[in-house]
Amino acid sequence: MAAGATQGQIEDTGIRRLPVTCTIIAKDEADRIGRCIASVRDLVDEVVLVDSGSRDETVAIARSLGARVVHNAWPGYGPQKRFAEGQARNDWILNLDADEWLPPRAQAEIAGFFTGGAPDLAGYRFRLETVYPHREAPRPFADYHAYVRLYDRRRCRFPDSLAFDAIAFDKATMRVARAPIYHQTIRGLRHLLEKNKRYFLLQSVEISRPKWKALIRLPFEAPAVFLKYYLLRRHVTGGFFGLRFAATIAWLRVYRQLALAGFFPRATQAMRGSLSQEARAGQGPGEARETE
Repeated sequence: MAAGATQGQIEDTGIRRLPVTCTIIAKDEADRIGRCIASVRDLVDEVVLVDSGSRDETVAIARSLGARVVHNAWPGYGPQKRFAEGQARNDWILNLDADEWLPPRAQAEIAGFFTGGAPDLAGYRFRLETVYPHREAPRPFADYHAYVRLYDRRRCRFPDSLAFDAIAFDKATMRVARAPIYHQTIRGLRHLLEKNKRYFLLQSVEISRPKWKALIRLPFEAPAVFLKYYLLRRHVTGGFFGLRFAATIAWLRVYRQLALAGFFPRATQAMRGSLSQEARAGQGPGEARETE
């Protein structure tokens, strides 16, 4: 790994950027990668995009915004993010997905973390607030998930897993940021279905559950998940789209239970074969990732 860089003066702009590398993994994200990079390029020392075979303008857009683009054959989510860590010239990493971006509040807070030099911490956990398609900010009382996204790679790293890519939060060495990161996880409900079905099949390659457990859960899964998302995760504030979103997630969770219990063996085997083909071709599965 490259040695940690020091905070330095940026040529031409006069902006003092942070000794941080923003890492992004992507494939076919031309419609979203620009917003992601634009939200960090004046904040961090470098942006590293690891591309696994984009067929659109993702790479060209990233380079036009000053990102360094590295190609890597798709090894799975955790391994790809670990590969991105290794490409960074700084030890502090800000990890974003292509469908995420920093609002001004998050930019200012992150800059504040480095006011007196690099923090004496392992990392920071952020709220990732959901932004509906075709909107630029979260709805009132938007749902969110919390993940470690700013961290010192010498003290923690992403796990080496095909499907799971979350750094464990350690209360003793990490802190919780106040400002959120915005996350526009889907382009629409059809995208929501396709993205999650593929992700659950990817999980079924690594995870196996007894069929009897899935059958016991099935009568309760859909209504329980719908109420959880519509009320507890506050999609009730999202109008008709929020209602449809919660109903779609409920159906998808039933699909997940069946997939992990082995009710779709042909689809799971096809996913296993697809992963092998994509690895040989140097392409990733694009957006196969759970949306909640």
